[in-house]
Amino acid sequence: MKHTSETSTIIPVIMAGGAGTRLWPISRETMPKQFIALMNDGLSTFQAALKRVSGPEFGAPVVITGNDFRFIVAEQMQAVGVKGQIVLEPERRDSAAAVAVGALLAARHGEGATCLILAADHIISDEASFVSDCVLAARAAAGGRIMTLGIAPDRPATAYGYIAVGKPLAEENAFAVDRFVEKPDAETAARYISEGMVWNSGNFVFSPQTMLTELAAGNSDILKAVEQSLDKAIVDLDFLRLDTEAFRKAPKTSIDYAVMERAKNVGVIRASFDWSDVGAWDALYEITAQNDDGNVLDGPVVAMDTHGSLIRSEGALTAVIGLDNVVVVNTPDAVLVASRDKAPMVKDMVAQLAKDGRSEAVEHLRIHRPWGWYQRIDIGDRFQVKHICVKPGGTLSLQRHHHRAEHWVVVHGTAEVTIDGVVKLYHENEAAYLPIGCVHRMRNPGKIDLKIVEVQVGSYTGEDDIVRIEDIYARS
Repeated sequence: MKHTSETSTIIPVIMAGGAGTRLWPISRETMPKQFIALMNDGLSTFQAALKRVSGPEFGAPVVITGNDFRFIVAEQMQAVGVKGQIVLEPERRDSAAAVAVGALLAARHGEGATCLILAADHIISDEASFVSDCVLAARAAAGGRIMTLGIAPDRPATAYGYIAVGKPLAEENAFAVDRFVEKPDAETAARYISEGMVWNSGNFVFSPQTMLTELAAGNSDILKAVEQSLDKAIVDLDFLRLDTEAFRKAPKTSIDYAVMERAKNVGVIRASFDWSDVGAWDALYEITAQNDDGNVLDGPVVAMDTHGSLIRSEGALTAVIGLDNVVVVNTPDAVLVASRDKAPMVKDMVAQLAKDGRSEAVEHLRIHRPWGWYQRIDIGDRFQVKHICVKPGGTLSLQRHHHRAEHWVVVHGTAEVTIDGVVKLYHENEAAYLPIGCVHRMRNPGKIDLKIVEVQVGSYTGEDDIVRIEDIYARS
C-alpha cells in the first residue's frame, strides 16, 4: 500500500453498543451510560464524542450500535446536529468485529483516509488536545502503523490495561509499543507507573488497509464474516443493518487480543488530554467537582456529617447523615447504596438481579421509543396507568389489543387519534376511549410535546398484548 506523509480525512468510528452495568441503576441494558447525561453539560457521553470529532479534521462519523439503540442514536445525533452512518450489529461480538466493520467502511473513503476508533462512553474535557493528538496519530498511522492513544496514569489503577512505551518515532510525542499488559494488581500497577507505562485508552488510529491486512493475517475468520455481513447488509430506514447469519460467524474477541497484542507495527501517542472511561461510580466521583466536604451532590440531595461521597437523586429527596466514602444513587424504581471502594462490584450485583428475574436489572421505569417515551405510574389487578410523551411528529403504530380497553387523557399538547378509521383531534383536558379490539393510532401533529395519561383496564395489560398493523418505524 502507498502511504502519504500528510494527514487526510480522519473517519471516526464510534462504538456505542455497550451495556455499562457498573453505573446501575442510572445505566441499564435498555438505556446504557453512553446515552445518559452524566456530567452537568446536559450532553450524553455519546453526544460529547460526536461533537469532539465534528471539526474539519474529521469526516462524517460511523456509529456502530445495536438494534435496540438505533432510534436513541439517531435522535441524539440529530439533537447535536451531526450527520453520519448508523450501522446495526445483529448481536454483540466484542470489539474486533466492530473494528473490522469500521475499517471496511472507512476504506470506502479512499486510500488516503484514516480511521479513528473510539468508544461512546469516555469523558474528555480538553477537546482541543484530543483533536491535536488524533492528528499526530494519523500522521504516524500514514506510515503503516496502528497507533493507540496512551493516557498518563495519575494513580496505580487496576481497572485498565497498560502499555510499555518503546523508542521514539519520527512524529512528535509518538513512540513504538514494546508490549501490552493486562489489568494488574495494585502493587504491579505501581511498578508499571514507575517504569513509565501508560494506560491503554482503547482509542486507535490506523489506515483502513493496515488494519485489514493485520486482520487477514491473524484473524481471517473475523474479517471474512464481517465482509459477508456487509455484502449482505440492507438499508432499513436510515440504518445499515448487517446480515445476522454472516455476522454471528465472527469469533467473539477483543481488538486488543485479536490484533494489538500481537502486531509488530503498533505505536502509541502519549496523550496530552484528560480522560476517563467512567467505568464505575468511583470513577465518576473522581472526575466530578466536589464540595468542601469532598462530596459530589446531584439532584434533590441533603448531606449532613458526610464526607467523600457521591449522592445522586433523580427525583425524590435523598438525605444522608453520618456516612463517609459511600455512593448513594436514587432512581424512581431502584436505590443503590455502596461503599465507594466497592463500586465496581455493582456489575456483579446487576448480574445477580438479572439471574433472579428482576426487571430493574435491565429496564428503566421510563421506556424510550422512537416516538417518545412512556412511564408506568401505577399497576394493579386488571389495570395499569401510564404517563406517555409523544414528541412533535411522533406517531404510535396502528394497533389493536385483545385483552384491554384504554382511556387517553390529554394533559399537554394536541393528540390526533384514529379509532377504527375515524380521525379526531383531542386537546388538553379531553379524553379518548378505545374499546377492546378497536384499531387505533395516536400522532402528535403539533410543535410541542404531547403528554397524556393512559388508563388501561382489562384482564391483561402486558406490552405483548399489542398487535401492530402498520408502523412508520418498521417495527410491525
